[in-house]
Amino acid sequence: MLEDKNQERTSLEALGEFGLIDHLTKNFALVHQSTIKGIGDDAAVLSFTDKNTVVTTDLLVEGVHFDLSYMPLKHLGYKAVMVNLSDIYAMNASATQITVSIAVSNRFPLEALEELYAGIQLATKLYKVDLIGGDTTSSNTGLLISITAIGEVRDKQITYRKGAQKNDLLVISGDIGGAYMGLQVLEREKEVFKVNPNNQPDLSPYSYIVERQLKPEARKDIVELLEKLKVVPTSMIDISDGLSSEILHLCKNSEVGCDLHENKIPLDPTVIAACEEFNLDSTLIALSGGEDYELLFTIDQKDFDKIKGNPNLTIIGHMTDKREGTHLVSRSNAKIPLTAQGWNSLNTSN
Repeated sequence: MLEDKNQERTSLEALGEFGLIDHLTKNFALVHQSTIKGIGDDAAVLSFTDKNTVVTTDLLVEGVHFDLSYMPLKHLGYKAVMVNLSDIYAMNASATQITVSIAVSNRFPLEALEELYAGIQLATKLYKVDLIGGDTTSSNTGLLISITAIGEVRDKQITYRKGAQKNDLLVISGDIGGAYMGLQVLEREKEVFKVNPNNQPDLSPYSYIVERQLKPEARKDIVELLEKLKVVPTSMIDISDGLSSEILHLCKNSEVGCDLHENKIPLDPTVIAACEEFNLDSTLIALSGGEDYELLFTIDQKDFDKIKGNPNLTIIGHMTDKREGTHLVSRSNAKIPLTAQGWNSLNTSN
């Protein structure tokens, strides 16, 4: 990747900060009427009228959140945008704009950053968001990426982590556990490569789970689906830190309990197969893996008929009285207290 000596390398120093920003962002087009002024002035100018504005930001640090030995820079740019858009969609909102700031060391030539921004541009194009600003600076510790996402949502549509009621149904989009198992495969192949650099791994049997790790998709389609079905969730969160952790967030904020049914958790067959290969329990991986960026939400039981049978959604449990606690109901019908064992960004041993 970056060590390819045959690649043409253009020093960033020659461009300067503003020249670099101009170069990397010159092909980004604006698509939203709310974007009055994007890149090119001291600040962007946005105009929202009858909707609420939602804002979120995430910081990705090399060596903590990503490993460039197996994460292509184009995929990294794409994923960095997805991480933020997912938080917007978790508010039942539409994403409209992003800002991108990077800190970069001198080991990165211009061509490397062009790859990074190609991934960012692909994400903005597919998800129809405007790049409206950001910053660049130097780094002594590798690559850092900070993205802020902005969105809009009407009063009656906005969904918080609070709002779930006793007897609400707990619903999840897609399937989970894939991103974590994809990471296990990539980490294993990295260790094999260290021992034998001539060994070329065959990742084809793991393509689905590797893509779930390297190139996740934020679930804009689920927000659009819920609007089409005329379903407004009572609470919602995205699954970035593991299913159990996110359920506990909803329960804490909504002051309710929950029964999660183990046999309802959606797992792709490739996830189950990889768990068996790595001798890992698939339920534990689903509960604690994280980085799936699926949406987890609650709905009133009266909306059950609107979503039943939908292939994009799975009912995995229901909310209970707070005094009943939060439990995993096992396949043998035993109740096991749910604990948060997912990703902790402040734990350096992750």
